Amino acid sequence: MNDRHFDELAVRFAEKIYGGAKGAIRLAVLQADLSEILPQRPLRVLDIGAGLGHMSLWLAQQGHIVTLAEPAAPMLEGARQRFAEAGQTATFIQSPWQELAEQLHEPYDLVLCHAVLEWLAEPAAILPVLHRLTATDGWLSLAFYNQDALIYRNLLKGHFRKLRKQEFAGEKQSLTPQRPLDPRELAAQLAATWTVEHTSGVRVFHDYMPMEFQTKAEGAALVEMELAYRRHPAFAGLGRYLHWICRPH
Repeated sequence: MNDRHFDELAVRFAEKIYGGAKGAIRLAVLQADLSEILPQRPLRVLDIGAGLGHMSLWLAQQGHIVTLAEPAAPMLEGARQRFAEAGQTATFIQSPWQELAEQLHEPYDLVLCHAVLEWLAEPAAILPVLHRLTATDGWLSLAFYNQDALIYRNLLKGHFRKLRKQEFAGEKQSLTPQRPLDPRELAAQLAATWTVEHTSGVRVFHDYMPMEFQTKAEGAALVEMELAYRRHPAFAGLGRYLHWICRPH
């Protein structure tokens, strides 16, 4: 299995996601979490696997100095266009994560790694690179596709054969992540070099709602409730994605 990069079809899919409730909830949770912890001064920010640059643009609009690193040319071009339309500047690097430690010599105050690990052949391999690229007093914002949520959704659908076989990967060339992460396994891998200070669930209930209720619900109300319950002890772990804010040690 190789790391998965994205083409024009994936760009169109991502634009569709971010144009709807799923993307709005994701951005709202990530932004709320970061707003709680970031200081009121310009930070040097590195967004690894930046995609179309939604989070990076928001950070640039807050006055931060942003570098976007993305291996897929169509994604990076989409991010460039998004920044240009918003009148914001940034540094854009077309590069896989494996080459960043050689190209970037100064650590960053904030490193974003959102929806990247689940597309890697060996997710744990990126962790030392993230550590090298994060300043000793900086933050890592890590969001990943949650295996627990995938298991629960399959239970609800009665897909027991898939669960017995432990078949969690998306179909080859599909836009379902190829390697959902077990949060306990990832926590154990992080423990030696990171402290996880804040955790939230992203879409803790939206994706489990029957479609008829999803379509009836007002978008602003969905975001409001997702924010309200993102850290609830019974629901946070059901988030389709989990967002962990980590400090190096």
